[in-house]
Amino acid sequence: MKKSRQALKYILSDFISAAVAWFLFNWLRYEELAVYEGSSSFVNYLAYTQVLKGQLFVPFFWLALHYFSGYYNKPFGKSRLTELFTTFVTVLIGVVFIFFVVVLNDLPRSFHVYYELFFVLFGLQFFLTYIPRLAITQSGLRKIKSRELAMNVLIIGAGAKAAQIARDLYRMGYHISGFIPEDDTTPLAVEDVRVLGDLSDLPGLIEGNRIDELVLAAETDDNKKLLGILYSLYHYKLPIKVLADKLSMLSQVKIKTIRGIPLVNVTENNMSSVEKNIKFVMDKVLSALVLVVLSPMFLYIAWRVKKGSPGPVFFRQERIGYMGKPFYIYKFRTMYVDAEVKGPLLSSEDDKRITPFGHVLRKYRLDEFPQFWNVLKGDMSIVGPRPERKYFIDQIVKKAPYYYLLHNVRPGITSLGMVKYGYANDVDKMIERLKYDILYYENMSLVLDITILIYTVRTVFTGKGI
Repeated sequence: MKKSRQALKYILSDFISAAVAWFLFNWLRYEELAVYEGSSSFVNYLAYTQVLKGQLFVPFFWLALHYFSGYYNKPFGKSRLTELFTTFVTVLIGVVFIFFVVVLNDLPRSFHVYYELFFVLFGLQFFLTYIPRLAITQSGLRKIKSRELAMNVLIIGAGAKAAQIARDLYRMGYHISGFIPEDDTTPLAVEDVRVLGDLSDLPGLIEGNRIDELVLAAETDDNKKLLGILYSLYHYKLPIKVLADKLSMLSQVKIKTIRGIPLVNVTENNMSSVEKNIKFVMDKVLSALVLVVLSPMFLYIAWRVKKGSPGPVFFRQERIGYMGKPFYIYKFRTMYVDAEVKGPLLSSEDDKRITPFGHVLRKYRLDEFPQFWNVLKGDMSIVGPRPERKYFIDQIVKKAPYYYLLHNVRPGITSLGMVKYGYANDVDKMIERLKYDILYYENMSLVLDITILIYTVRTVFTGKGI
């Protein structure tokens, strides 16, 4: 809620700034151009249809551009230097686009007027955007330092390192909810009253104290022990940070330094905010296009499913998705009704529960197409780790607890695991395939998504599915 309110402040500020900047720029256009084209007054000029459209749509254009820049993704903890650079680059790109699309249609009395128009538009847009942003950011930083908007942090560890990290984070405006000792043997360096319990008490402590982040600041250098604690924390689906001096136990991670406090964010993937926003919008656009363009094929498949065996056209099943929330996934039915009357089962190529037409659908992955509706709803992405049922997740995490990392991103219709490994018909094979999904998670990018889509298209057309 705090993040959404702060983001809304930036959005309203940017919208008002863009509207005011464009209004003032229109006044310059009137003085430099419209007067010489016969416009009788500034009010009449503003009443022109094209000018009115610009005044309405240009602010929304700026909001869209700022959204794709990733500026609204993390409303708290902004670096003022980064904010300055991001605003400058985004405004420059936007002004160049507007100048070539809109302003060059004007016919000035002198070619040099174009230079004046460009630099005035850039100056107005930049300063009217940046100054309110800076004020909002400064206000947010003050509230964080006064702990009015403090993040609740629970520190795993209660030794000297944990105590030092707690002091540094408190100085930066974090609220230290308490400490959880890593074991019974490490000497405590914090007051007993601040020790909230042990690792077995975590579920209740996280819920009761409304914890926002977990920090692993253990004293031990035993990587096996550290990984054991770390893996147990993934279950809570909260941001987890580890001291950078523990890098030897980790693979590809991001280092986030908070004013001299080096912390490794082990729950954040490598996809930039810009890429995340582009991916989100493209998911919606492509899903809508697929559902509309391929609707005749869907009707044919529906007819064949009904003709092939009695039962519904679509198969609905609960899966676990983003942040561990359950949702219903949709597929074209490929099995006979009551195929799982004896309980959850994984399928294989020679599974007798699959209908004749179901084999065709699975071979070309056509049974997955209704999931574009899941993408449109926001349950899934086009590319991402495949969602599993809770029944199998509970078995997977006993051997591979890092599976919970995948809940930090939306599951996908297709995945690196599916195109490189394929279907898995038992839990051990699901864990083998998990290696590809973790690899995807650690290296997420639009380029990798496009690569997976190309492999998927090849699978569909060559029938390399099960």
